Amino acid sequence: MGRDLVLGAPGLLLRPLAPRDEDEWMALRADNRDWLRPWEATVPPEAAAADMTFRAFVRQERRQRRLLEALPLAIEVDGALAGRVVIAGIQWGAQRSGSLGYWVARDRAGSELVPRAAALLTEHAFRVGLHRVEIAIRPENAASRRVAEKLGFVEEGRRRSYLYIDGGWRDHAIFARTQDDPRTGRYWGVGG
Repeated sequence: MGRDLVLGAPGLLLRPLAPRDEDEWMALRADNRDWLRPWEATVPPEAAAADMTFRAFVRQERRQRRLLEALPLAIEVDGALAGRVVIAGIQWGAQRSGSLGYWVARDRAGSELVPRAAALLTEHAFRVGLHRVEIAIRPENAASRRVAEKLGFVEEGRRRSYLYIDGGWRDHAIFARTQDDPRTGRYWGVGG
């Protein structure tokens, strides 16, 4: 699975990052830094963040996919990187679950890329054996809430002070789907 995991649907490709993507990826991240700041988890200041090269980041993601610890993929549209979708923190054994995360470049917001990418990766996660996929969303993130609702994720409650984001510990609403939930609607089956 590792570096070879590629998922596609009309007009959408989910694929691993490669060393050749460094310049484009770094430019995409820099261009969207302010857009993502209110929503993206970061390391709190008291923790030492590991300084990692892009190549090391790519290797780490490859290892996570190979070991099925996470399923991180870049979102590509028309040959250009547009964002990221990941199922992180995969747990096996009796739990068989993971956490879905995603982001898209500001100029692609509202284009249906995120629900299509999230459905495609969630369906893949169920095929490889996960039973449950969760999404943790800041309650004020209306766009992300709409993604969860479009995909039929059910809101289950709130986790207080759950992730460190934008300079503080933030509460999150938790949405989930299980493999047993019916996958009906425009985003399931063909990726949109």
